[in-house]
Amino acid sequence: MLSYDFMRRALLAGFMISLIIPMIGMVMINRKTSMIGDALSHSSLSGIALGLIMGINPLLVSLIICILSAFAIETIRKKFDQYGDMATAIVMSTGIGLAAVLSDFTPGGASFESFLFGSITTVSKEELLIIGVMFILVSFVSIYYYHGLLYNSINPLMARLSGVKIHVVDGLFTLITAITVAISVKTVGALMITSLMVIPVASALMVARSYRSTYILSLVLSLIFMLGGISISFYKGLKPGGTIVLIGITFLIIFSIIGLIRRKLK
Repeated sequence: MLSYDFMRRALLAGFMISLIIPMIGMVMINRKTSMIGDALSHSSLSGIALGLIMGINPLLVSLIICILSAFAIETIRKKFDQYGDMATAIVMSTGIGLAAVLSDFTPGGASFESFLFGSITTVSKEELLIIGVMFILVSFVSIYYYHGLLYNSINPLMARLSGVKIHVVDGLFTLITAITVAISVKTVGALMITSLMVIPVASALMVARSYRSTYILSLVLSLIFMLGGISISFYKGLKPGGTIVLIGITFLIIFSIIGLIRRKLK
């Protein structure tokens, strides 16, 4: 497998993406906003279609669309705070509608469809470079603002009283969420991103005893899911996105059983 250049790129891209996705997922689950990832992943499809039509790298156009969509969701949520879910639904509906219309004009239908379920083996050197730069940015923000993101996701009021600049933290988190979703579409697939954001964290929550241990374990599990899924899909000829998610579901079931047994023994 490693003798192929495209698989080396795929594994490297998968390694980087598998580490930053649960970093975002941890905060989203604490904030109870995990469906925002779903809205952004669907919105990214319109960017992909637009990129294919214009002959521009779809990853770059998807990145721009995701950032605009993410901040649109946050703006609507702040103006209509009692209808937080409505913002997610509005942006997701808009993204899906645009993607559906634009997909009829894409020069290669197969190219567009590959982004639905992931096609990591087609990651180019240019896309790998983009993923690498974004990986450094997202990792830096997630680690540097680790405590700020934690406190703000649990209790924004207490976070502000503790000196956390919640507007800065919110803005940065919105930005890195959009970036993470955009660069993950090619790897995991637009329909699978939310699953990979939630499943490693959910699995870790079943057995971990603290936020830090949950954070670390979710990173390890995401790495296992991603690299395991890519390897199995290569040898068995399966779609990588679906394979990655199914491995995650298997681990989630196992960890659920372990957690249940642990609670019974207490």
